[in-house]
Parts: sequence; C-alpha cells; structure tokens
Amino acid sequence: MNKEKSARVLRVCYNYIFPLLLFLYPLRHIHWGLDLWDTGYNYANFRYMGLHHMDPMWLFSTYLANGVGHFLTLLPGGHTLLFMNLYTGLFVSLTVLLTYFFCTKRFGMPAPLVFWGEIIAASLCWCPTALLYNYLTYLLMLICLLLLYEGLAMDKARFLVLAGVTLGANVFTRFSNLPEAAFIIAVWAYGIICRKKPLKVLKETGFCILGYVAALGVGLGYIGLRYGLNAYVEGIRRLFAMTDTATDYKPTNMLYSMYLGYRKNLHWFLLLLAFLFAGMIFCYVMPRKLKRVKAVLCAALAFFVVAWLYYQKFCSLHFDGYDAMRLPGIVFLMLTLTVCGIRILQPSVDKKEKLLAGIVFLVVLLTSLGSNNGLLPSINNLFLALPYILYCFYRLCKKKDGEGRLSLLPLKAVWGGFLALFLFQSLGFGMAFAFVEAHGAENLVAKVENNDVLKGVYMSPERADWLRGISAYVQEEELAGREVILYGSIPSLSFYLEMPSAFNPWSDLTSYGESVMVQALKEVDQAVLAGEGPPVIILDRRFLLYRQGGENALEQAGYSVADINKVKWDTKQELIWAFMEKWEYEETYSDDKFVLYRTEKRIYD
Repeated sequence: MNKEKSARVLRVCYNYIFPLLLFLYPLRHIHWGLDLWDTGYNYANFRYMGLHHMDPMWLFSTYLANGVGHFLTLLPGGHTLLFMNLYTGLFVSLTVLLTYFFCTKRFGMPAPLVFWGEIIAASLCWCPTALLYNYLTYLLMLICLLLLYEGLAMDKARFLVLAGVTLGANVFTRFSNLPEAAFIIAVWAYGIICRKKPLKVLKETGFCILGYVAALGVGLGYIGLRYGLNAYVEGIRRLFAMTDTATDYKPTNMLYSMYLGYRKNLHWFLLLLAFLFAGMIFCYVMPRKLKRVKAVLCAALAFFVVAWLYYQKFCSLHFDGYDAMRLPGIVFLMLTLTVCGIRILQPSVDKKEKLLAGIVFLVVLLTSLGSNNGLLPSINNLFLALPYILYCFYRLCKKKDGEGRLSLLPLKAVWGGFLALFLFQSLGFGMAFAFVEAHGAENLVAKVENNDVLKGVYMSPERADWLRGISAYVQEEELAGREVILYGSIPSLSFYLEMPSAFNPWSDLTSYGESVMVQALKEVDQAVLAGEGPPVIILDRRFLLYRQGGENALEQAGYSVADINKVKWDTKQELIWAFMEKWEYEETYSDDKFVLYRTEKRIYD
C-alpha cells in the first residue's frame, strides 16, 4: 500500500508539480531591471510595427517575431514593461515544457533529471525574452526537431513535412535562420545509420523540402500582398549590405568568432582530459582488490578538479555577470559535442538515440550561426542538450566496473566534478542575473511610479531618477504619442515614454548605415514641410558634452575610454545636429542622462 501511495505521489509530482515549476521558473525575473538597449527597443518595434516607425531591414528580417510581438502588445497590459516581460517569458516556459514532456514521455529519461536539466537551461537564458526573434527561433527549432525525430524514428511522412514547415517559418522569424536547413542532414545521417535505400532517403528529404518551400511560399505571398515584394527584397538586400559597416555580422567573422571561442578555451577541456588520463593510469596500476581505495581516490580527484578550476579563476562567484557561466558554458558545449560524437559512432547505441545525439550535436553547432555574440547563443539554447548529457552521465554512473583493470571511476569523477561546478554556476547565474545593457543588473531597489509603462519593475535608484524626471516632463508637456528621434543607445525610451520613433529608434547602431540615416532624415524633412509636427529629439547626454567640450568634457564627467571613443568616432551624430540647427531645436529638458530638444518652427514661420 505504501508503495502504491509513493508511486501515486511521484506521478503527481512528475506530471503536475514539475511542469508547473518549469512553467513558472522562466518568469522569475519579469520585474527586474531597466534596460535602455534591447528590451525596450524590441517592445517599441512590436508596439509600433510597420514601415512608418521601423527600419524596413529589421521589419522584414525578423517579420514573424515582430508580428507575434505586436499581437502580444494588444493583450491586456501589453503596453507595459512588466506584462510584456511576462508574455515573452512564456515562450521560454513553453520551450522547457515541450522538452520536458518529450524527454520523459517519448525518450524515457528520468523526470527529476530532465526537470533539473530544464531548470539549468532556463537559468542560462542570459538573453532578454524581449528578443523574441531568438526565443521564437528556439521554440520553432525545437518543434522542428521533435517532428523530425517522430517522422524518422516512427517512419511518418507527415511529420517530416511539418518539420520542413517549421524550418521554413523560422526563416521569417529571423532571416539568419537560413543555415538551419542543415537540420535536414539528420535525414541522411539516420538513413545511413539504418542502412535505408537511397530512394527512401531521397523521398524523406523531399517531404522536408516540400514543407520548407511551402512555408516560404506562404510567407513571401503574405508579405508581398501586404507590403509588396520589392519592399521585402530591398529590406533583405540592406541586411546583406550592412556588413560593410557592421563587420561583426559578416558570415566569415561570425564563423571565426565561434571558432575562436572554442580555440581560446580548448585548454580547459584538454586539462579535464589530462586529469581523466592521469586518473585512468593510476587506477590501472593499482591492484584490483583495492576497489574502495580507488573509489576514495577518485572522489578526491573530483574534488580536486573543482578546486583547481576555481583556483585558476575558471569562473566567478559573482553571479550577476557573464563571467559566472561563460567558460563553464563553453566547456559544456565541447563536452556535448564530444559525447554526442561518441554516441553517434558507438555501434552498440540504439538507432533512435543516435538520431537524438545527432540532433543535439547540430543544435549546438548551428544555434550560434547568424549571431555576432560568439558561442553565447548556443549556451542560451541548451534545452535539449542539458537533459541528454545529464542522462548520459546518469547511465554512466549506473554502470559497474568490470573485471578488467580499465576503471570507469576516473571518468565518473572528472565528468561529475565538472558537471557539479557547471550546474552550481549556472543555477547561481540564473537566480542573480538580469540583462541590462549587455551586463547584469545591480541594486534593484527602486521603482518608477509616475510612468504606467514601468510600474512594478525594480531598477537601480539612479535609473529610477532618470526615468522619473523625463517621464514627468513628457506627461506635463503631453508628448506621449508624438514622434521622437532617439540617439545614443537609448532606443528603449520609445516604448517607455510611449513615443513612436520617426525612424529606426536605434539609429546609432553600426548596422544602420549613414546613407540610410540621411534618407530617413530627408523623409522627416519632407513630413515637416508638409505640415506635420517636427519630432521630439532625445539624446544621450554624452553627445551634448562632446559637442560642447570635446573629449576633455567627457573625461571630466567620468566616462570610460570606450564610451569616449564611441562618441568620438560617431559620424552620424553630425546629421542629428545639422537637422536640429536647420529646424531651430532648443533644449527644453535635461538631467544626468538625457537631453530633450523641441522646436515649434514650421515651414510657414
């Protein structure tokens, strides 16, 4: 009876409590931090989606993500930062839940192991959920891979077609998802593993391509009807042309960045292999009868591996920054590729597991393609890799040493020691980190009560003062709804102040070319000449200080060398100043961070 009761409790835990916790965990920080870069920038694009307020290149290269994001802004509270963080966070919740049920129900992995794997995967999601083009990509990628697995493992053609559909749809989520078409390699690889006839493999490949082409056709047809295909082609053309200024987005540079990430940190992985090799030799030369001594020494080896890595400053215990997880994450990627490669080549491994190992291998390799963040995107997308690697380690631990002298204990010790460190660092990072301008948020004790968009969100007192002041001025002058030109890495103000951008709200990005900005300002000129009210202009205070006193003024104000150089070499700022001089803009508000300019000049003045 007790066994039945225990089994019933475990079923409730595995089927209801674990999924509920996985659903809620990605939402833990929706009220943390005020980011002036990516978060509000994406939410502004969602709220004011369209050619009038968005850069066409960005609109079309992430069209599906923008469309889904725009729908979210129409939901209750969709105009606020807190609710948008909630709605976009649900995409992570859905991803971890799908992975959990697949790994436990379809693949038979132990539920507690998968649960903790998904908790850690969600903890490593450093990228803000506002970047829906990333998280929708991961979700569709996961759905595609699950459909691909079902289609191949169960020999069901309709799932292969649907897998192709999700791959095609993902191109509209983020145009740089095009390389994900390489997932079709899984069809050929599985065909080789199962020794299928070439005609059968070609047929399965055709099903995938059919779905892929169908999705592309539907997407292009819809965009062509709504905006015209010429507008789409021009936007994508500019996406390729932006690499002339934003060189870190060149395919060769992105690939080199990934390669560099592995090469620079390979010595850590080799160090672990050296510990493993030393342990294997030691256990080999010891007499077989000293099994307990071997076990104690291997436990000591695991402790030594962890202590040595911390001593060598392999990672930081300050969990609110990337140093807590960057190197452990990269070494985990190497471990994943190694384990998956071994499982694929191991003759005794089941065919379906070989397929899953191949899928995980491709996910790790392909996720970072299309990004200028090196290997960090792959660390952000370990939803499948983490439970699989933990499952492989779990099965290794269940194996007993045979009668031979080659012991598994050193492998268990080194692998287990590293995994313990990695899981601890990742969980600490997940509990402490919140994205704020590419680093972690700190001192989150203040709120902004005079701005409905920001209510309920905690931030540093300094940031709260910035937003209280400018929010009060915008309300007093009834500027909400007025178009704005933002410059100086402050694109989030468009969403926070409810002021649509006159053109790209983040026009100081290197990917936004100077010639494009010239054309955008000409169009604003024409709109003002046609009688429309001139836009409000808000600048980061650095640009005003530089204009008034050059580098010395920025140095005296305490700006870093990097910030000074960013302003110093920014040639597009002159276009903003020239526009303001032409239309006789005047400073009407300023604080320690923002300077706001307005003009009442019209063509008929």
